[in-house]
Formats: sequence, C-alpha cells, structure tokens
Amino acid sequence: MTDKVKLLELGGKVIDVLKQIYDPEIPVNIYDLGLIYKIDIGEDLIARIEMTLTAPNCPVAESLPEEVRTRVTDEVEGIKETIVEIVFEPPWSKDMISEAALLELGLL
Repeated sequence: MTDKVKLLELGGKVIDVLKQIYDPEIPVNIYDLGLIYKIDIGEDLIARIEMTLTAPNCPVAESLPEEVRTRVTDEVEGIKETIVEIVFEPPWSKDMISEAALLELGLL
C-alpha cells in the first residue's frame, strides 16, 4: 500500500469519527452539518482539521473542538496527533448542510 493510499484511508476513518460527533443544538453530526472545512493528514500522521461553529458565540466553542481533537487522535489508529483550528471564514450557513442531513431534519 502506498503512502498516499494509507493517508486517504486515514482520512476516511477521520470522517467516520467526525460523523459520530453531534452538535448539541442540532441533531446532526458535525460533518454533515458542514462544520468541517478541511481535513489534511500529512506524512507525519498529524491530522489538521479546519472547522467552524454555527455561530461565533456558540456555547460549545471550547468543548467541541477539544472533542474533535481527542476523538480523532484516540479513535483513528495511525493518527499521532490532531490539530483543530477554528475558522469563521467563510461563515457557516444552512447552505453547508449535506442533503442527507437536510432530509434527516425534514428540510428537503
């Protein structure tokens, strides 16, 4: 297996973990909610994740990124460390919610 294939597989496993983390105010996982902007796994096996929040003053602004960091590092075998960066550009909007999540929320 090439390094590139291994990194792609790790990326898929990271997404699987992110799909198990839910926004406490909306019954949708943070990946399908559109809160994850970027996932980069380097050859150093460090996962770098850019994410946003539904609002800058979100009540889980401190705990949600920490949960992402901890769970990805602990649950994805092969990831040595996870760095989570909170960004607000572009601002999150309901347009970022996946079709599956919109269907689940009854918005489609």
